[in-house]
Amino acid sequence: MRNYFNYFTEIEEHFQHRRGSLLLLSTLDWALIETWRDAGIPLEVVLRGIDEAFDRHEARQRKGRQRRINGLAWAAQAVMEAAERRVDAATGVAPVRADAVGDGFEREQIVQHLNSAADALDGGAIAPKALAGIAERLREMVRGEAANLEELERQLAALEEKLFAVLMSHVPEEELLRFKTEAARSLAGYRSRMTAVQLRQIEQQFVHKRMLEHYGLQRLSLFYMRQG
Repeated sequence: MRNYFNYFTEIEEHFQHRRGSLLLLSTLDWALIETWRDAGIPLEVVLRGIDEAFDRHEARQRKGRQRRINGLAWAAQAVMEAAERRVDAATGVAPVRADAVGDGFEREQIVQHLNSAADALDGGAIAPKALAGIAERLREMVRGEAANLEELERQLAALEEKLFAVLMSHVPEEELLRFKTEAARSLAGYRSRMTAVQLRQIEQQFVHKRMLEHYGLQRLSLFYMRQG
């Protein structure tokens, strides 16, 4: 069974495998994966949608010249179609087992992830007092014991929402406009393949990711914990 935290990595590697060459995912691609995860689309459904998108593309290639697929957003519609077919079968990513974290390497990874995020927040160049408060909460989590990974992830998700609310209220207007312009430019070629709701969600994820990059911060969710 695929590990709960490999959702992003599995999608990236599968896309690269089907494309036949290495292509680093863009900010737009990562934002799209986040919308799939947040929508509770199971990993196997995303991979199936990617396969279907490439199968259709390769079939068209045999009939005539087609552009090479250069972004994961090309498969967005196929993934949503695959998800709709599975809507009555599975509604979320597999839950985390309560015993998934022991006293060994997994625990060390989580502690490192939370401390790294807290250190970045302490050194943040925007809203220092608010970010310091979030950093202290992360360190409290390190010192405490969550009942299981699922509970810890819920706490981190709530704290991450607070982080984005702080950033959105303090980022200068011109920077926010620049991030939104970048998102619109990146999405321009895919608007006909996505719904209005998808577009809004991806734009929001894109802006969030760019804010974090700009201020040297990182995601709090365990989904972004570095593996190995």
